[in-house]
Amino acid sequence: DFATPRAVLTGHDYEITCAAICAELGLVISGSKEGPCLIHSMNGDLLRTLEGPERLQGLESCLRPKLIQASREGHCVIYYEKGLFCVFSVNGRLQATMETDDKIR
Repeated sequence: DFATPRAVLTGHDYEITCAAICAELGLVISGSKEGPCLIHSMNGDLLRTLEGPERLQGLESCLRPKLIQASREGHCVIYYEKGLFCVFSVNGRLQATMETDDKIR
């Protein structure tokens, strides 16, 4: 038997660099090389786009997501390559940001 995908997730223009699955909420959150991060349902429906602070503040530089973690309470933490953490709600609202000089892996 061959494994077949349950769904095909679309919406990114560049390669995926990080992803997280929140089975409790039925969500898949993914980030691509040139951003932004997307939230899909487990069925493959695109639900939300998580715009990083550079888009919200009108900055031209693109922050590249490196790590994503989702909680069962509906929060999504994204670590961007330039030392920036952002917390989003699953509704796509930016709730908090924090910068660090530490190397996060």
